[in-house]
Amino acid sequence: MVFTSGMKAVPRGFTLLELLVVVVIIGLLAGFVAPRYFSQVGKSEIAVARAQIDALEKAVQQYRLDTGKFPTTEQGLEALVKKPSDEPKWNGPYLGKAIPLDPWGQPYQYKHPSPHGDYEIVSYGKDRQAGGTNENADITSY
Repeated sequence: MVFTSGMKAVPRGFTLLELLVVVVIIGLLAGFVAPRYFSQVGKSEIAVARAQIDALEKAVQQYRLDTGKFPTTEQGLEALVKKPSDEPKWNGPYLGKAIPLDPWGQPYQYKHPSPHGDYEIVSYGKDRQAGGTNENADITSY
């Protein structure tokens, strides 16, 4: 506070220059922190996709134990939650909830048989196209 000769308190505001300095400092801090934060978001989406694929693999394996075979490509992952009409040994549902979408809002791709093994479950990543690197890379069960 600044006092005048009459001893009254006169409030003092910030100058335009002081406000500009604060805005520049906040901008610089955001410039350093934001890229690190967003790279962590991408890594966590990949981790979520891997965890979901792992859970789907366990459900597919349980389906195979009960029925003696894997769901066909045509039946897809839907066979884990809804009994196929031609499967008398089905003892599901094999997932506690509906089949999740990948972290980018797309359905997982299921294929049986697969050139990579008995079956494959794939998320095409952030770009939703086969191939890619980093966040755009495919996340697979093989």
